[in-house]
Amino acid sequence: MCGRFAVTLPPDAVAQLFRAMPANDLADVPNFNVCPTVPVNVVRLSGDDRQLIAIRWGFVPHWYKKLNDGPLLINARAETIAEKPAFRAAARDRRCLIPMDGFYEWDRAGDRKLPWFIHRRDGAPMVMAGIWQDWERDGERVTACAIVTTEAEGRMAEVHNRIPVILEEQDWGLWLGEDGKGAARLMTAASDTVYAMYRVGTEVNSNRATGPGLVEPLA
Repeated sequence: MCGRFAVTLPPDAVAQLFRAMPANDLADVPNFNVCPTVPVNVVRLSGDDRQLIAIRWGFVPHWYKKLNDGPLLINARAETIAEKPAFRAAARDRRCLIPMDGFYEWDRAGDRKLPWFIHRRDGAPMVMAGIWQDWERDGERVTACAIVTTEAEGRMAEVHNRIPVILEEQDWGLWLGEDGKGAARLMTAASDTVYAMYRVGTEVNSNRATGPGLVEPLA
């Protein structure tokens, strides 16, 4: 799964990288501890154009009567995304790109949760496959997203059984829907050659922790 991540690339650089029109109210960066329910910057299609906007991380099914009317859906499983009522329409028509520096994952040593930071080996931004949806009820309107995950393989599988779907640049257009159909074939686990991982301090176990020290490797 993906439950926490880090973002440092400025919005103007993100807009340039994705050739996207930036909105005015983007989420603040850097943020070394992005947590569920906060706004995150994503790239989606608006008509034929790419748009960089800030939306809530935590998908809201259309039948929820309020934002906390059910489970907090921060991830969507690739294996069932086309079938689940909460996700299937978004998986077909409302896909987005979620850029970040990398994400955190935890394993256990006894009762302790020990964090890792996972990032691209080449130093480029890590781009996750996402889906988004508008939700509105009683005058409250929210646009929200979830990160698509799949079964982990290789090194990641030793830490956790799930991994976010990591997209390569040549596949961004296909995931967004610009390059026709066939996005489903992208929902596979990235090779160990794409990402690296290292231990970080347990400070990030707190969702209130901040600062660049969170991504520093343990000595």
